[in-house]
Amino acid sequence: MPGLPCLLLEGVDWRKYERLALMHDSGFFFSAFIYLATAVFMVPIAHKLGLGSVLGYLIGGAVIGPFALGWVGGEQGEEAMHFAEFGVVIMLFMIGLELEPSRLWRMRGPIFGLGGAQVIGTTTAVMGIAIACGVGIKPALAMGMMLALSSTALVLQTLQEKALIRTDAGSDSFAVLLFQDISVIPMLAVFPLLASGDTAAGAHGIIHQLPHWARPLVTLSAVAIIVATGQFLVPKGFAVLAKTGLRELLTAAALLLIVGVALMMTEVGLSPALGAFVAGVVLAGSHYKHELESNLEPFKGLLLGLFFLAVGASLDFQVIASNPGTITCLVVGLILVKASVVFTITSFLKVDGSHRWLLSLSLAQGGEFAFALLSMSVQQSILSEQTSKMLVAVVALSMAITPLLFLLYERVIAPRYTSVSTPDREPDTIDQTDAPVIMAGFGRFGNFIGRFMMSQGIKVTVLESDPDHVDMLRSFGFKVCYGDATRMDLLHSAGIAEARMLIISLGDRAKVARLVSEVRERYPKLRILARAIDYDHRFELLSLGIETADMVHEQMHSALELGVRALSLLGKNADTMERARKKWRDYDNETIHLLVPVQDDDTAYARVVRERRIQLAQLFEKDQASSEAAKDT
Repeated sequence: MPGLPCLLLEGVDWRKYERLALMHDSGFFFSAFIYLATAVFMVPIAHKLGLGSVLGYLIGGAVIGPFALGWVGGEQGEEAMHFAEFGVVIMLFMIGLELEPSRLWRMRGPIFGLGGAQVIGTTTAVMGIAIACGVGIKPALAMGMMLALSSTALVLQTLQEKALIRTDAGSDSFAVLLFQDISVIPMLAVFPLLASGDTAAGAHGIIHQLPHWARPLVTLSAVAIIVATGQFLVPKGFAVLAKTGLRELLTAAALLLIVGVALMMTEVGLSPALGAFVAGVVLAGSHYKHELESNLEPFKGLLLGLFFLAVGASLDFQVIASNPGTITCLVVGLILVKASVVFTITSFLKVDGSHRWLLSLSLAQGGEFAFALLSMSVQQSILSEQTSKMLVAVVALSMAITPLLFLLYERVIAPRYTSVSTPDREPDTIDQTDAPVIMAGFGRFGNFIGRFMMSQGIKVTVLESDPDHVDMLRSFGFKVCYGDATRMDLLHSAGIAEARMLIISLGDRAKVARLVSEVRERYPKLRILARAIDYDHRFELLSLGIETADMVHEQMHSALELGVRALSLLGKNADTMERARKKWRDYDNETIHLLVPVQDDDTAYARVVRERRIQLAQLFEKDQASSEAAKDT
């Protein structure tokens, strides 16, 4: 006899529910397919156009969103946005992992000076304009804070692509963006205080069931638990999991840590991102820091990509179409206000003219964190949904304009300052345009190369920017042309279009990077050889596309020459030492490629150096043993 549950379920048309379940599943898979396909197709196109991955995601999301093709949106779009916001939480955790006290201390000047002035100045300016336009104090403050932020992903990627990241302006831009990322944390803490009373009353979490006097104690206790857990329990737990040898367990533990912290912060009325950031800072000095980063990087990248796609999908073209004048004025106004604030601050700090412009234009757009803060402001009724949609459009459009601002700097502003800074002396007229080799710089390093090549009957067109040095070289009988080798018009006059090789021996790393980048773009088939000042410079030249064999460390070869001489005097066989020198150079070139991925990670960098040193010693010991065995036979 069937039980009561079976009797109650008799006569139910299960096929109807099965169809509903299949429809729900197919809807989920269809949305997932659309999101992933958009990312795979749109981001490479955006990279090819020089727009960056963030804009690729935003444009792709706008195309597939409910206000364009309508392939995603509605409840599924909202669910995707909530899911993708977890990517922002992971990003804050990983930013916290990077903020070791020693690194903050080294960059304290530009981070807290320039960065702090930019955030406070822009927040105040935007807030003042909003209040003057009739916005309330709390919504105006929220607008000021979220619009003070710039796009870390967009700016850093563009600076890297244009070889500007290692310039003074690039370093200062990074410092300001780092401070902005840090400032998101207090902003997230301030936003609940700006919420209306009704919203606060309806908020979730155990803290809202407690008396007012107990809430700060519970909040502080939660933060203390996170700190204590990160300092004592998490390292021990990771040590136990590491012994299993199962990498997926460490990944699961990292996600468990972030989800647990986010859940605790939600329950005590704080932002999940705030808790994740605190946990990251606590674990910044942990031995498992790099393990956490490597395990979470794929999740962060994928979820952030989904977040930007969801933001693009929420871009309401009807709002833009119905308010084109207002949106245009807001976008232009935002860029002008942010650029003016940075320009004023850098003028007061007496920053160099071209760097001042680069800083001002690179930080003039809105940022990705503004989307998260806008979503939070709507949930807490700080801003209306209509206002939020307009600001989403403004931030997204300001980010879309950023590549044009960099183009303005490169094509209009930078050449103007370059021409102003050149001496009164005009470049020499170059009469030798058929030389197969052009040399940029003929100083203490370059003159050896030039003289050696000339002694072998090779024509070399030499460009030197120091007029006194040019006059001295000419008095010695050398044919040297005065002129700045980084000027493309001068290189064109020197016959670079027909030359086979460009040798760069300049000492200014920023000029070298700019020259390599421009020559690579205009003359991709030209062979470029360069002098590297140090290991960091070798990493930079590798990133610019110069082969390891085509660059020379300025000190390594002379040091090896002296080392071989010293070993020969100590009784070592000269031919053996010559072979050892070649092997050492080949091994060093291999090591460079191993160090490139970990160049910003001090711990991993030191580990690779130690391992390579041991391997090199073992290699030479093996060679020595083979040589002795050969002698015995």
